[in-house]
Amino acid sequence: MSDTMTNWFGDIVSHPQVVVEAASVDDIAAVLKNPDKYPSPVRAVGSNHSTTPCGAADGGTLIQMSKLNQILEITADTVTAQAGTNYIDVAKEIEKKNLQFYVNTEIGSLSIGSAACCGTKDASMPGEYGQVGSYVSRIKMVLPSGDFLEVTDAQPELMQKVRSSYGTFGIVCEATLRVRPIQPLAVHHETFSLADFVKKLPDLKAGGDSLMFYIFPFENLITVEFRRYNPGASGIPNRFSWPLRNYMWANAGPAVCAQAESDIHDPEARYKVIDGFNTVWRFKLENLIKSDYTIATDQIIRYPAVANASRYTFSLWAFAEDTYPTVLAQHFQFCQNYYKSAGYRVNMLYVGYRVAQDQNSLLSYSYDGNVMTMDPVSTGNPGWTTFLGAYNQFCSDSGGIPLFNQTFGTNRAQAQKALGARLQAFADARKIYDPNNRLLNSYFSELLAESQQASAG
Repeated sequence: MSDTMTNWFGDIVSHPQVVVEAASVDDIAAVLKNPDKYPSPVRAVGSNHSTTPCGAADGGTLIQMSKLNQILEITADTVTAQAGTNYIDVAKEIEKKNLQFYVNTEIGSLSIGSAACCGTKDASMPGEYGQVGSYVSRIKMVLPSGDFLEVTDAQPELMQKVRSSYGTFGIVCEATLRVRPIQPLAVHHETFSLADFVKKLPDLKAGGDSLMFYIFPFENLITVEFRRYNPGASGIPNRFSWPLRNYMWANAGPAVCAQAESDIHDPEARYKVIDGFNTVWRFKLENLIKSDYTIATDQIIRYPAVANASRYTFSLWAFAEDTYPTVLAQHFQFCQNYYKSAGYRVNMLYVGYRVAQDQNSLLSYSYDGNVMTMDPVSTGNPGWTTFLGAYNQFCSDSGGIPLFNQTFGTNRAQAQKALGARLQAFADARKIYDPNNRLLNSYFSELLAESQQASAG
């Protein structure tokens, strides 16, 4: 008899035969050493915010890591925590010591274990990376044999692979991340038409700010969020702007859009309501979410442990920044054409990030250069997954790069086209650490074109 488990949003369903709540590292080792009691595949999850089946353990064993939530050490430039610790909890604790993460990613429910070995995203700050794992300097994990392995920056090639291993080499039990002293963060927003955005994008990139985008394909508008550190700021920090942004983004927005989807049957009327909310959203971004002195940690959102009426889901594709203006214009047209032909449109907005070139992870989506992303966001309105199938093909045809835990519906051909030889290098490295496929679920089996059956010998 199997359990039914879902991701946080509730749309990815898994049926593990056994579910284990690990309270110690020894609990993880005990599971991996006993395949008769704890069948394969063995997968580990934290808050399970992934939008793909990367953590699914159908017929196998699911290890829930949330009890491994201790912060083990804080130094002047690092923090070490157990794998089940939520990112926002660590951020708030190090803030007490006047420290912050380099990447203050939005989803605070991200677990330290996932941060260490899975993909993440945030607009890169000037001269920095936008992926949390790039600031992981040490990882301790339990191998499929039950033995322990510690990997550090002193092993750069192995660390590069482990940072994108998605729990297929071993199960991360603790990690160390580099941190920095808190610096004042300046933020402001400006809205552009599509044509004006494309025209001004070279100047925006040259301006030295971190760039995040709020994208509205049906209104031909893009609101740009500009961030930069502002060490000369004085006075009292603004602790209100980011919480307002977070409330609009993570609470009011999904709730309004979900209710409109539920209560307004006529699509034209429904999307007038949603577009009206987006107008208010842009106004608040431009006029209220601005300050010369905010605290970066305030960007991180604490989501409820169990999804509520404000839940939402998303997907991600990244594109080389030089091609982004062309792809963005084609994407606007794609969305409008799809709505005309299929009667479906995303019922929230799109977001995007400018992410710096980053080779710290083997499967980094910005491995070959700076990228910009286009990420549709939805309350999961009817037609969402079908739309993503068409959207994925559009993005793949346009040279897009997916993320294995945040791009729903990616197939083997799309992954191979995007990652090329790096995908095979990942598959080869995985076999070294998991020769009997103890940690290989059907999702990764399909992406890597491997059998889940144990290898001979």
